[in-house]
Amino acid sequence: MKITELLTKNTIKLAIENTQKDMVIDELVDVLDQAGKLNDREGYKEAVLNREKQSTTGIGEGIAIPHAKTGSVSDPAIAFGRSVQGVDYESLDGQPSQLIFMIAATDGANNTHLEALSRLSTLLMREEIRKQLLEAATEEDVLDIINSHDKDDEEEEQTPQHAPSAKGKILAVTACPTGIAHTFMAADSLKEKAKELGVDIKVETNGSGGIKNALTAEEIEEATAIIVAADKQVEMQRFNGKHVIEVPVVQGIRKPQELIERALKQDAPVYRGDGSKAEKGEKSSGKGRNAFYRHIMNGVSNMLPFVVGGGILIAISFMFGIDAVDPEDPSYNRFAEALSTIGGGNAFGLMIPVLAGFIAMSIADRPGLAPGMVGGFMAAQGQAGFLGGLIAGFLAGYIVVLLKKALNVMPQSLEGLKPVLLYPVFGIFFTGIIMFFVIIDPVKAINLGLSSWLQGLGTGNLVLLGIVLGGMMSVDMGGPINKAAFTFGIAMIDAGIFGPHAAIMAGGMTAPLGIALATSIFRKKFTKRDRESGITCYFMGAAFITEGAIPFAAADPLRVIPAAVAGSAVAGGLTMFFGLGLRAPHGGLFVSPFVEGSPFIYILCILIGALVTAVLLGILKKPVTE
Repeated sequence: MKITELLTKNTIKLAIENTQKDMVIDELVDVLDQAGKLNDREGYKEAVLNREKQSTTGIGEGIAIPHAKTGSVSDPAIAFGRSVQGVDYESLDGQPSQLIFMIAATDGANNTHLEALSRLSTLLMREEIRKQLLEAATEEDVLDIINSHDKDDEEEEQTPQHAPSAKGKILAVTACPTGIAHTFMAADSLKEKAKELGVDIKVETNGSGGIKNALTAEEIEEATAIIVAADKQVEMQRFNGKHVIEVPVVQGIRKPQELIERALKQDAPVYRGDGSKAEKGEKSSGKGRNAFYRHIMNGVSNMLPFVVGGGILIAISFMFGIDAVDPEDPSYNRFAEALSTIGGGNAFGLMIPVLAGFIAMSIADRPGLAPGMVGGFMAAQGQAGFLGGLIAGFLAGYIVVLLKKALNVMPQSLEGLKPVLLYPVFGIFFTGIIMFFVIIDPVKAINLGLSSWLQGLGTGNLVLLGIVLGGMMSVDMGGPINKAAFTFGIAMIDAGIFGPHAAIMAGGMTAPLGIALATSIFRKKFTKRDRESGITCYFMGAAFITEGAIPFAAADPLRVIPAAVAGSAVAGGLTMFFGLGLRAPHGGLFVSPFVEGSPFIYILCILIGALVTAVLLGILKKPVTE
């Protein structure tokens, strides 16, 4: 199929009217809709915007390729928009985008459609084609330019790129979530640069049409190193023992030479069969710890929507009275009971299974999800709590990894049985047996002991705990230490102890609010741009988004971080001193009415902490000259 069967005269707009990304997307969606290519305009637009949230499709060199594969598309099509002044498309090189190709693929797009879309992606990597498109006077000129370069034949990746090189062979895998643009652009970019450098390379693409140019076991064994430029999971077990460079797919497009040179030098960790990484010759390294953290964060990030949504619904139910959910209480309210049931009994009930399931999935890919969720559900039902869920996730993940290795001896004809029968049955069985007989009772005892210990702490020790938890929220402002404190708070909420999370949320709000106050009070210590950013910090702090403080901390870490930690520690300590509690895991000041204790005192604790941060910044920072 020729590209111009998808890109037609009525899907070309040579004069884009807007300069902002969202408005340009809206313009091109209109072009496709008016051309009769969509059956649900809003559904397709939403799919395009969701793809943009994963990473910008403004790839640099003046090009943007927004795209989506969805049932909202009735006929596969390409819309082309050109902007002489350029569109602020958040491109990787910071340059405005002048050539915008919007790809609309149906859920059932066949291989011929997908190959045409991928060829367009690779054509746009060529400077002479981009120049011709910028100079095209009419829609017909655009079509003629595309036709003159488009060859409707088998993908070039099916043939060797050049003779083997003495420098060694490099392998690569490219993949993006949609698999219709970035996947093939990254592959083409790597192949072109390798040809220019005289390096032998083979690139496997994980596109919408499936895996093409698949790497063989023999090629992997002989490879100097492997580049994995992907924004979605790819099969990694096959790279066990090889130097593997893992980067986002856009780096395959933008930095092919850097990646190839790193691969030739084997400047990459060795991939371990269990999913961890270590430097060659090392059995334990920071890379392995990074993998451990990545698995936990994969679970936590997927759990958070359940935590936030469920927790806030529970908090809203308290508006009807603390005991309004109890049918035996005089203040009973049916709607309050419904909110509590939805938020606590259901959303919170899924919290630990989802945590465990996605930790296991991070370790063992999709086969780990079911065993992980079952293990997590057993932990929740057996009162093993958050810690039990963490253990279940890692247990299930590594059990499935071992199963994959053990079942490698099966004949290829039975390969299809593994994901639908063998992995679920044996994964759930072994995970469940170990959880039932080995894990649940000891972890339950630990949880009960921790709860008793926290409840028995005196005021002084509780204040110290609040100082530590509050300060942790501002050490790295959204990083591992911040997330460790937040995760501990969620675990305590799950155990029915609400004081620690009150300290954690107060500490998390203090840093951005304190910086915002400093920019308002000590104006001469900040640039005009800082003062403008400070206004944003007011809103981010109020919404419990500690990351709002990161630009200030990055610019002046030696002054900003100590001041932020001090203020957050004060706020956390004060909330524990006054015996405050918080059942809502997120929401910032917007959930302060649901604080156990006095909401006014809770806000006062946060303001005092923010003032400490602001005053310290006023003392530590020097006046600036604009």
